[in-house]
This record gives sequence, C-alpha cells and structure tokens, in this order.
Amino acid sequence: MPKYYFAIASEKFLLSEEPTEEILRERVYYYKNNNKPVDFWLIKNPVFLEKPEMHQLQKQLSILRTAAIVSTNALFIKWIKLRLHFVITGKFEQELLS
Repeated sequence: MPKYYFAIASEKFLLSEEPTEEILRERVYYYKNNNKPVDFWLIKNPVFLEKPEMHQLQKQLSILRTAAIVSTNALFIKWIKLRLHFVITGKFEQELLS
C-alpha cells in the first residue's frame, strides 16, 4: 500500500496567511524543469482525517476547515514544514488518495 506524507493546518492559515500558492507554484516549475512528475497535492478538508488512526490528530487540530499538502515524497513534506512552520506533519497508508 502506498505511503503518503502530509503537512496539515487550518484552511485559512494555508491558503490565506502563508504564501502556499507561491511555494507550490515554484515547486511545480522546478519539477517540470527537471522532468520530474508532480508528486504532491493540495487537498481541502482531507478525507484521510476520518481514519481511526488519525483520531489524535483530529483532536489536536480542533478546527472545522483544514487543508493539507500531501505527497509521496517524505523529504518534500519536511521541506514544507521548514517553510510553513505552523503545520502538523504525519503519514498514512492508503490505496487511493481522495
């Protein structure tokens, strides 16, 4: 089963208070210039939070509207954490990402 890594925060924080769009746009540009497939997604209110193993994370977030940057690349998520300090990171396994 594929592993996914994520950085999650409130939707307002990720989409309004931080330069997330610019960061992801630069990363897409970098991937295209290096002929690498884009291996990350920006997801609003991710369904993976409903998984039983995410119960503690749900309590920790305690907000209604979340957004997550999800990737198959653990190093990319570590890089995102360095750029956007106030995010929570983690990982999960799932067949299809939705």
